[in-house]
Amino acid sequence: MSGKPKLVTCGLPYTNGLCHIGHLRTYVPADCYVRYLRRAGEDVLFVCGSDNHGTPIVVSAEESGTTPRALSERYHTHFKETFERMGVLFDHFGMTDNKTNHARTRSIINRLIDRGYVYSEIINQSYCTSCERFLPDRYVEGTCPHCGKHARGDECDQGCGRHLEPGEILEPTCTVCRTKAEIREQEHYFFKLSAFRDYLLEYLKDLKGTLNARNYAIGWVENELRDWCITRTLNWGVRFPGNEELVVYVWVDAPIGYISFTEEWADAHNDDWRRYWCGDGEVTHFIGSDIIYHHCIFWPALLQAAGYGSPHAVVASGMLKVEDQKFSKSRGYVVWANEDYLDVGLPSDYLRYYLLSYTSHTKELNFSWKAFQERVNNELVNTLGNFIYRTIYFAEDKLGGIPDIQPRPEITEEIKKTRALVDDAFRAFDFKIAIDGIMTFAAFGNNYIQKNAPWKLMKTDPAEAEAVIADCLQIVKALALLLEPVIPDSAAKIWAMLGYERPISEYHLDEADTPLSGVTLQKAAPLFTKLDDEKYAVLETTFAGRVEAAKKKQEAHEEKKEMVTIDEFGKMDLRVGRILSAEPIKGSKKLLKIAVDIGSEKRQVVSGIAPFYTPEALIGSQVVMITNLEPATIFGVESRGMILAAGDDAALLLPNREVEPGTKIR
Repeated sequence: MSGKPKLVTCGLPYTNGLCHIGHLRTYVPADCYVRYLRRAGEDVLFVCGSDNHGTPIVVSAEESGTTPRALSERYHTHFKETFERMGVLFDHFGMTDNKTNHARTRSIINRLIDRGYVYSEIINQSYCTSCERFLPDRYVEGTCPHCGKHARGDECDQGCGRHLEPGEILEPTCTVCRTKAEIREQEHYFFKLSAFRDYLLEYLKDLKGTLNARNYAIGWVENELRDWCITRTLNWGVRFPGNEELVVYVWVDAPIGYISFTEEWADAHNDDWRRYWCGDGEVTHFIGSDIIYHHCIFWPALLQAAGYGSPHAVVASGMLKVEDQKFSKSRGYVVWANEDYLDVGLPSDYLRYYLLSYTSHTKELNFSWKAFQERVNNELVNTLGNFIYRTIYFAEDKLGGIPDIQPRPEITEEIKKTRALVDDAFRAFDFKIAIDGIMTFAAFGNNYIQKNAPWKLMKTDPAEAEAVIADCLQIVKALALLLEPVIPDSAAKIWAMLGYERPISEYHLDEADTPLSGVTLQKAAPLFTKLDDEKYAVLETTFAGRVEAAKKKQEAHEEKKEMVTIDEFGKMDLRVGRILSAEPIKGSKKLLKIAVDIGSEKRQVVSGIAPFYTPEALIGSQVVMITNLEPATIFGVESRGMILAAGDDAALLLPNREVEPGTKIR
C-alpha cells in the first residue's frame, strides 16, 4: 500500500455501437482491480465515460438521421446501464462532449500553445469535390503509404496498424459518396511530439502495468517519433482555440476526459481533482492493446508538456478471439453483452469469472460457448458452489448454526498464504493467477470437508464434527472476501448466508481470518446453476446463425459489386514502362522513389514495394502502370502514376515478352 491517492480509468467506449465482449475484456478486469484494492483498504477513485467526438460518430449520426449529440447520449446510456448490469461500477461515468471536457481541453491546448509546443502548418489533405468538404479520418479511405494495405483515414486498420496523419493516405476516396478525392492545402496545428523522445524513453523505463504496453511503446519511440496533427475539419467536437473552423482531434480530447471526469466527480464530492493529476497521485489506465500507442506515447507527452503528472501504470489486455476466429462484428464473430448474454438470463458473474480466469490478461483470450459451459459447471458449480453449499447447509441443518469454536491454526495459515499469493497477483495485474490461487483454496476446502467427513463424525465424535465445520465456515468467509472482486453478486449472497447484515463491500480483507461472531447463519441456497446442454445448444445455434447470416450478407455484397463499362475502363491509361532507377525514401520503411521510362517521358512514382524488392533488383524491369492518375505528394515526394502489383507480397505485373516502353495496355 503506497498511501498515495489512486485513480483507475478505462479506455472510453465509443458511442456509435453496442457493448460487446471485446469491451468487457477491459472493463471487467479494471473493476475487479478496483474492488480488490478497496477490500485491501486502499482509497481508490474509479472513473470513465463515453467518447463522443470524431468522424465515426458523425458518419453514424448522418446514417441514422439524427445528431451526433443525440446518438452519443443514446449509446452513453446504453454503456452505463450495461456496465452496471455486469457489476462494473464507476464512481463517475461522464461524456467527453460535456462542457467540463470542452473547457479542460481548451485550457490544456492554450497552455501547450503558450509553452511553444503547438505550431501551425499548411498541409495537403483529401478533399471531396462532390460533398464539398475536407475529409477527416473516417470520411476517407485508401491505401496505407507504409505497407500498401487498405486503410481508413487515421489508421492502417487492415495492415501495419500505424497511425496516419491527415493527407498521408494514398488513393483517397470519400467514404460517403465514393468520389475520388483530390488533394488541397489547409492549415492545421501540430503538437511537437518529437521533442519528447528522450523524456518518453526515460518515462517508459519505469512505467508500471503490463510489459506488452511498455515494450510496444518503447519500440515505437526508438524507431520513429513524428510531430502529431491535433486538429481536424469537422463541425462536431471541441473547437480549437484561435481557429474555430477546426476541432481538436478526438485522441486529444478523449484522454483529457479522464481529467474532466475526475473534475466532475470532485465537484460533486467537495474534493480536489488536482491531487490525482497534479500531485503525487497514482493513475492507472486499463486499455485494449490497440490503443497502447495513444496512451503510452501521445498521452504522457501531452501531460508532460502541459505540466500535469504522468500516468503511473498502463494495463493493456491481449487480443480477443471468438470461437477460434478473430473478433469481427462484420463476420458475425461477436458476442453482444446484452442480446447474447444478459438478456437471455445468464448471470454477470459467470462471464466475469470466464474473462478473468481464462488466460493471462496480456495474452489472447478465446471465447467459446463450450469452454464457457465447462468452466461454469466444473469450477463454479462443482468446486466452489458445492463446497460452500454443503458447508453452510450442514452447519445450519445439523448444528443449528455457527459452532462457537476457533478455526485451527493450519486453516488460518492457509488463509494467510492464499491472501499473500492473491495480493501479489492482483497488484501485478495477473488476474488469472489470483483466481487460480483462490480456486486452489476452494479445492482445499472441498478436500478438507470430504476427508474429514463431518456427517460421519456426528455419529462418533460430534465435537470434532463441529470443529471441522467451524474450519470450513472460516474458509467460506475467506473465499467470499477474496472472490468479491471477481464475482461480486455471488460473494454478496455468500456473505448474506453467513448472516452478515452489512454489505460485504464494507469489510476489509483482514476479516478473512477473523472468526465468525455476532451473526446468525441463514438458510443455505445453491449459488450457481449448471449450464445444461439444452441451454448451451441454444447459445451455440444463435451464434452459428449470426455467422452464417454475416457470410450470406458478404456474399451478396460481393455479387453486387459495381460493374464498370468499357468506356469507364478505357479512361485508365495503362502502359508498359521500364524502371530506370529506384531508391528508398527517407523516413519510410515501405516506400521507394522510382523513375520509369514510359516512352514519351520519364515519370517519377512512389511505390510501397520496398519490403519485397531491393532498388538494385528493380532497375531494368518492365512494369505495368497507370499513367493518368492525378499527382500526389507522399512523404514529401511527388508521385505521378502507380505501378501495378498483385497480392500481399506485391507481385509486379509484367508483359510476357519485351515491348517498347510506353506501349498501351488494351
